[in-house]
Amino acid sequence: MHHHFLNLKFLTLLLLPLILTLGAADIFAKPEDANATLQIKTLAPTARQDSLDRTIANLLSQHHYRQSPLDDALSSLILNAYLDNLDFSRSYFLASDIADFESYRTTLDDAVKEGNLQPAFIIFNTYLRRLTERTAQIQALLKQEFRFDIDESLEVDRKDAPWARIPEELDDLWRKRLKHETLTLIISGKDQAAARELLSKRYDNRLRQALQSTSDDVFQWYMNAVAQAFDPHTAFFSPRNTENFNIQMRLSLEGIGCVLRMEDEQVSVVELVAGGPADLSQQIRPSDKIVAVAQGDKDPWVDVVGWRLDDVVEKIRGPRGTVVRLKILPGKAGVAAAEKTVRLVRDTIKLEKQAAKSEIKTFKDSNHRELRVGVITIPAFYSDFEAARRGVKDYRSTTRDVRRLLKELTGQIDGLVLDLRENGGGSLQEAVDLTGLFIGNGPVVQVRNSSGRVEVEEDDDESQVYNGPLAVLVDHASASASEIFAGAIQDYGRGIVIGDPTFGKGTVQTLVDLSRLTRNREPQGQLKITIAKFYRVSGGSTQHRGVLPDIAIPSALDSEDLGESAQKNALPWDEIPATRYQGDRRLVMLVPELNRRHQARVSNDPDYQAFLRDLEFTRQQQDKTTVSLLEKQRQAEQARIEAWQRERENRYRAVKKLPLLKSGDEIPEGKDSLIPDLALEESARVVADLILLDSPDKGSSTLVMSH
Repeated sequence: MHHHFLNLKFLTLLLLPLILTLGAADIFAKPEDANATLQIKTLAPTARQDSLDRTIANLLSQHHYRQSPLDDALSSLILNAYLDNLDFSRSYFLASDIADFESYRTTLDDAVKEGNLQPAFIIFNTYLRRLTERTAQIQALLKQEFRFDIDESLEVDRKDAPWARIPEELDDLWRKRLKHETLTLIISGKDQAAARELLSKRYDNRLRQALQSTSDDVFQWYMNAVAQAFDPHTAFFSPRNTENFNIQMRLSLEGIGCVLRMEDEQVSVVELVAGGPADLSQQIRPSDKIVAVAQGDKDPWVDVVGWRLDDVVEKIRGPRGTVVRLKILPGKAGVAAAEKTVRLVRDTIKLEKQAAKSEIKTFKDSNHRELRVGVITIPAFYSDFEAARRGVKDYRSTTRDVRRLLKELTGQIDGLVLDLRENGGGSLQEAVDLTGLFIGNGPVVQVRNSSGRVEVEEDDDESQVYNGPLAVLVDHASASASEIFAGAIQDYGRGIVIGDPTFGKGTVQTLVDLSRLTRNREPQGQLKITIAKFYRVSGGSTQHRGVLPDIAIPSALDSEDLGESAQKNALPWDEIPATRYQGDRRLVMLVPELNRRHQARVSNDPDYQAFLRDLEFTRQQQDKTTVSLLEKQRQAEQARIEAWQRERENRYRAVKKLPLLKSGDEIPEGKDSLIPDLALEESARVVADLILLDSPDKGSSTLVMSH
């Protein structure tokens, strides 16, 4: 077993950020007949679950990288994670319930070790009772007409709010919450009666699903809280969720290519699989919420708020070539978002759609010489393992595709940008091999296991496919294998890193098949467990802090809610001794001058200044945690967001002498939008500066700005 845990070559695919973070509504069963009578069952654990609980506890305490004993401190983290999973927005439990649960704060560790699941089921049964009581109140509130001419507001972010002392406090919270949800539907085009009817069905449906929960559902939820107490990338997958996880890892999902998770009763988009229909549509972004799904162009909408995640995934998945429509609340519009509809044609995620691609940008210096900067976009660290195993000679991989693109660009470019924005990682071997295209031979990353043994992953090839001026463009969603690559390029002094600090996922996971471990014929699910940590060749970990850029170019993704530092119980940053490698200090000496030229250029560039204002506006929307319940004010906010989007688009339509968008016109998104990628444009200009500074005959000339 030890050998399985420490075989790092086996782990290449497990460097992606967590695929399914199981949360609030995952455990609820499918909706049944609407006329079924609602009964609260008292759920209890089974002997099989008690035994599996002990197995998982042993695995975590012996093999997790944290090497943390199951003690009182961990018990407290388990209780917090479980209560968060059940009632993230603190809208159902009362302070008296939480006081009753306090006796578990220092005893869950002993219960887990003994295979005693009673505390988990007592908490869950209390939750079901509170949910039933609350739903009756919700339905009473939805029978009344709401007034939207009263100046009041709702605090949406309740993750740290005090628990309600009396039911009347929750009554007032829910009155405001239902007004907010009704107003969102009105602004999206419904009248008040239809909006209240939809919400009535939504909450009735949510309760029916909750009341059909089984003891297996409770076990799944609780064991995931136990796993989350160790770190955010450790998770328990029930047999059903194991299948969803495996489909995602194979990237063969016939669907839309989205990584989804539950956030406060709604399905949230975590990341887009490169080359999938959602990614190619450019109409869906991370942090968007999916509230309803419809099949084909004619079928009715099915509201999916409060559904369990795997049921929503089943609705979205389907045969390639078929249509699925989604109703989305855009994340970038924040709490005041109105719904929009996206139509997608399902397809298989193919490696060729993920493949790296290139373009050339041309600039002039003050001596009228042309500077050509190549851009290679790398959406993932992919490899067709199946084809490689079958012995296919020309199987697809990131390194093979980038090597081919570099050969095509030979003689055509003076410098290069590698765009790794929103690249969530993938194969460790690909990160090592890709680094090898840009350095001579040498170490690329150090991997330390839980017993402290360090393995160094090396590039053995002395040759460099490209040795000219180089920049790596990253953002807050560049994770895992992306961070290994960017960190190695920075440590070797081989290129400069531009953008935002990266995600900070510097850990390695493996999957343990619990059926094989328990010798049980029935599927028992899998445990995804963190067993190792990445360190740069210079000794620093990529965990938590990520890779810090040499030149900062902000993005809308640089949010406090995104990245490893935002995750609860994340492993800390630390360092180990550097390994021996041949770094070059020359580039570090040029960074201050590159930064000076970058700042001088962007401070006088109206497009870049507009880009910064747009980012600030987007962040203001995303950071709002209070929403007005005045209809006039909400309509004004919505009009302001639409006016901002229209003004951005019209700025570039005017340059191209195209007709300007008028109020009420649909605002183009994605490929249809004319808004340029200013972060990429400026990164290419920084490389043009680097070409000039790096070249003896061009050192005195400067880059000429042109629009």
